[in-house]
Amino acid sequence: MKKIEKRTVICLALTLALLLGLGLFVVKFFLFGGSWASFAANRHLYNSDGSLAVGRVLDRDGDVLSWVDEDGNRQYYTNATVRKATLHAVGDRSGSIGTSALVAFADQLSGYNFLMGADNPFGQGNDLYLTLDARLNYIAYEALKGHKGAVGVYNYKTGEILCMVSAPTFDPDDPPEIQEGDERYEGVYVNRFLSSSFTPGSVFKTITLTAAMENLPDLDSRSFSCDGSTTVGGEEITCPYAHGEMDIADALASSCNGVFAQLAVELGEETMSRYVEKAGMLDSYSVSGISTAKGSYDLTGASQGQLGWSGVGQYNDLVNPCAVMVWMGAIGNGGKAAVPYLVLKTEGELPLPSLPHLTRHTGTLIQKDTAKQLADMMANNVVVNYGANRFPNMDVCAKSGTAEVGGGKQPSAWFAGFLRNEDAPYAFAVVVEEGGNGSVSAGGVAAQVLDALVNGY
Repeated sequence: MKKIEKRTVICLALTLALLLGLGLFVVKFFLFGGSWASFAANRHLYNSDGSLAVGRVLDRDGDVLSWVDEDGNRQYYTNATVRKATLHAVGDRSGSIGTSALVAFADQLSGYNFLMGADNPFGQGNDLYLTLDARLNYIAYEALKGHKGAVGVYNYKTGEILCMVSAPTFDPDDPPEIQEGDERYEGVYVNRFLSSSFTPGSVFKTITLTAAMENLPDLDSRSFSCDGSTTVGGEEITCPYAHGEMDIADALASSCNGVFAQLAVELGEETMSRYVEKAGMLDSYSVSGISTAKGSYDLTGASQGQLGWSGVGQYNDLVNPCAVMVWMGAIGNGGKAAVPYLVLKTEGELPLPSLPHLTRHTGTLIQKDTAKQLADMMANNVVVNYGANRFPNMDVCAKSGTAEVGGGKQPSAWFAGFLRNEDAPYAFAVVVEEGGNGSVSAGGVAAQVLDALVNGY
């Protein structure tokens, strides 16, 4: 009898383990079945060259950016410049760009569904519409003028990314033979907007200023003086030229390094680190399931002078362009911003509507009153420094940056900000590697893209 009882217990335990394992498999199959089906070794979906042989990629206006011909070969848009400008969003035939639609959204392109998998009697492949406007990508790519860098524009209320360009790039319809060490294609398979981080330069001063406005009650009444250099913690903080007497708004407009270095030291490591984290610079955003690169703000062992330089956006500060764009959107939106996304909808042979996108928002990145005050200062930057006439029919708030990167290279140019137009709630971030002056080169890129977006040019 004892043997029977013991065997019964063992059988029950094995049955329970089997049921638990089956339940776990069903849950994982439901959650990850699409990824399993779209694995690159699946010859139902990939041709002999390793290209995804199902599905079309379209932009938000229905322009077909990539499709599969009758022979199962992947094809691309007819215009070579559009192909280059959308490479990192669409992808190449070999699947080398991991964040592209042909890789990251292969399960949605495959036509996979939970009941019939990817091989079903209603036809293979879906139409996947991106939130991007291919025309804006074209304009941004042309405006970069051969420089490496990244351009992003999105609607900070809905989260739709309208423009996303990464350079260097290449024509996926005529891919080059890239030799090791060829600087022209350094990092070409990386989407710099989503997956890279850069020294921010003076765009970072918006974070330092936010911390100062919320922790230094007498900031608005202070007067600052700059004769071209300031000693902070025994280290010289230099400016391009002497700015003279300033209040804090003038200091932001003239982007005085000495003032912001002093503010960073006065605020201290703990406060500065807290505000960098609060601004989302150390976060990784999920853009339609694609994780963005995290930034870095490490003051371990930093001297007072190095802390000062960190408040200027130098030292070892690193930020991701997408995170900067979202930060700008949060300022424009009064504290929070929509989390960006790339997939607008999918359509297949089955007459089923695409699941609606549920807009997600960040936490509070900046207090509402602080955001309004900072926005007004950034609007002043445009009027007194960058040129409001460059942005017709737009209420633009912006900050430029000229980031020293060392190694004998020219500075990286930044221009980031947002529009306060009710019918054009757009935030943007542009970084041009070795672009020099931020307001000139990166600002020029932003001006052209925004003009096309707002004015239709």
